[in-house]
Amino acid sequence: MDDKQIIDLYWARSESAIAETDKKYGKLYHRIAFNILANSQDSEECVSDTYLKAWSVIPPKRPVKLSTFLGKITRNLALNRYEKYTAEKRGGGEVPVALDELAECVPDPNSVESMMDNRILVDKLNVFLESLPSEARKIFMRRYWEVCSIREIAEIYGISESKVKVSLFRTRGKLKIFLEQEGIAL
Repeated sequence: MDDKQIIDLYWARSESAIAETDKKYGKLYHRIAFNILANSQDSEECVSDTYLKAWSVIPPKRPVKLSTFLGKITRNLALNRYEKYTAEKRGGGEVPVALDELAECVPDPNSVESMMDNRILVDKLNVFLESLPSEARKIFMRRYWEVCSIREIAEIYGISESKVKVSLFRTRGKLKIFLEQEGIAL
């Protein structure tokens, strides 16, 4: 079933919308949540919460790309849960490492100016990502969107961990230069 048909099921308030979404994208959303939370039960809860959220926002929203729309919901729910679990104990896992890697080339998300310019930043990031070679873009998205470990990325693409690290390092450097040239303060 294609995304348009699934979205139409949500609009018709058919419970099969959730079943069809899970059949098509459940594994992807579970992987995104698991990469952040490293716990199957919590990941399943995030995926279920994603479907609940989708049910409550579709309609009135009609997502352009369902997989991305729901993937973002899953990722945000997992990050919120991760933040809650680690509020007292920081450390361990891929999330802090990935966020630290990006910290030097992305503006502080807590500044007022950054919050106001968030949409501009998203647009600029999309332009930047489109300019990357396919392999570099895929590696970057696996690391910073799906929060995959270096080892996982290397296994997925059949390359060395060293090549993944070099690709990420170079892409972050290009991103920093790109954002500076676009007038986005770091």
